[in-house]
Amino acid sequence: MLTGLVVAIAVIVADQLSKYYILYHFLGLNSYIRFGDYFNVVRAWNTGVSFSMFNNYGNIGAYILSAIAITVVVALFIWLKSEKDKVVQIALGMIMGGAIGNVIDRLRSGAVFDFLDIHIGDSHWPAFNIADSFICIGAGLIILMSVIAKFKNKKVK
Repeated sequence: MLTGLVVAIAVIVADQLSKYYILYHFLGLNSYIRFGDYFNVVRAWNTGVSFSMFNNYGNIGAYILSAIAITVVVALFIWLKSEKDKVVQIALGMIMGGAIGNVIDRLRSGAVFDFLDIHIGDSHWPAFNIADSFICIGAGLIILMSVIAKFKNKKVK
């Protein structure tokens, strides 16, 4: 369990420090900085959830989304307490830390600060941040470990 908690804390720190640095030092007065044909660093505030869904509910939306995220973090913490696999503990820590990092933004600013912008021509993937990245990586690891476990179980039988 300690492994997952350490990872969660590290993710929260990395997320919050990266957002602070990008917002207050890197971008300055710029709304974006272009890095080649496929990547920008942008100033984007997301009041919704992934891909800006539920983006039009104002402060009440931020509180509702934060309550949902905290509920998910509590459920993941309960799972973490009984999880023996270190990779899954790390993955759970990544998801918990990312969720908490975004909740901190919602409660402090009413929106999540996103700054990574990947694009091809005029087609942009929705802007995201370090917390979102860790949530996706953690979820991917859990799915991968589940597939590996199923494969091992089928081989044994």
